[in-house]
Amino acid sequence: MKITVIGGTGLIGSQLVSTLRAAGHEVVASSLSSGVDLLTGAGLDEALAGADTVVNVTNSPTFDEASPDFFRTTMDNLLAAGERAGVGHQVILSIVGVDQVPQLDYYRAKTLQEDLLKQGPTPYSIVRATQFFEFMDAVLSWTSDDHNVRLPSTRVQPMATADIVTALAAVTTGAPLNGTLDIAGPDVFALDELGRITLSARQDTRTVVTDEQAGMFAAVEGDVLIGGPDARLASTSYEDWLGGATR
Repeated sequence: MKITVIGGTGLIGSQLVSTLRAAGHEVVASSLSSGVDLLTGAGLDEALAGADTVVNVTNSPTFDEASPDFFRTTMDNLLAAGERAGVGHQVILSIVGVDQVPQLDYYRAKTLQEDLLKQGPTPYSIVRATQFFEFMDAVLSWTSDDHNVRLPSTRVQPMATADIVTALAAVTTGAPLNGTLDIAGPDVFALDELGRITLSARQDTRTVVTDEQAGMFAAVEGDVLIGGPDARLASTSYEDWLGGATR
């Protein structure tokens, strides 16, 4: 197959490009650095020429109220360019529970992206993943100082990006789902507990303080970020991944 990966140089995109090429597919890795601008549409027609499938793993530059406009514009441009190029399958990476947290600008924006894809002219697949192991450093930094890290007890089911890429590659090379696949890590944690595990493994002496008002995930209620009964579970545990990451 010929596959175009939009956002092909990022954390997920670069791994996906390598995985697909190793499987024998012809892959075009598109990004701003290659001259493809989703916001203006520049370079899209060239990037999608002859593509059977396009995978969009780009992200908004901000998580605030500007993010809905980013996803509306970029999806409109990508869907139009895909239709012109005769693309037969459009794939996006989204977030488990994204439509259950309307109080977060970014989650509302990602829900809009999903809706635009569903309403578009091309068969599609949506892969919803839980939070990435690799984002834990950012989460710890949001509400920390030299002595404490404040985290809510929000329940999460994080997973390794390598496992996300495996699932995304399988969907990309298969028939369009015209629906959504949820993928999640093997274990559920309270976020404050996950913070303590992370700091301990890194011999970081700061204290995790449970604070239900701290950080972005404080806005999340209940178990909406947990993979449901139909979610496909990955095999890599956080402890195994963290051990490798800290060696």
